[in-house]
Amino acid sequence: QVRLVESGGGLAQAGGSLRLSCAASGSTLSFNAMNWYRQAPGKQREFVATLTSAGETNYADSVKGRFTISRDNAKNTVYLQMNSLKPEDTAVYVCYAAYNNYRLTSWGQGTQVTVSS
Repeated sequence: QVRLVESGGGLAQAGGSLRLSCAASGSTLSFNAMNWYRQAPGKQREFVATLTSAGETNYADSVKGRFTISRDNAKNTVYLQMNSLKPEDTAVYVCYAAYNNYRLTSWGQGTQVTVSS
């Protein structure tokens, strides 16, 4: 079982930036995809961004142009650079990995991001 540990969350002002990290216990090169999701209070978990093993990325419309997903294979870490933050970005951000040809998945515990207006 792959273990994922998020960090980098915290409090930011609207218009500010944060960078989230997701450190994996296994090699990120072996993952089919690594995603970020978020869940705001009282809302369902929603997709934020994905990065496939081929290097393809995709984003939710709500974050497109503001967030960037990337990875450092040497550090087995995936990042989510969040710029131009808005109060509606406030949520717990959770890292997800799919591997073994998408037959297995792992979730992190999440990191809180709070954006003040």
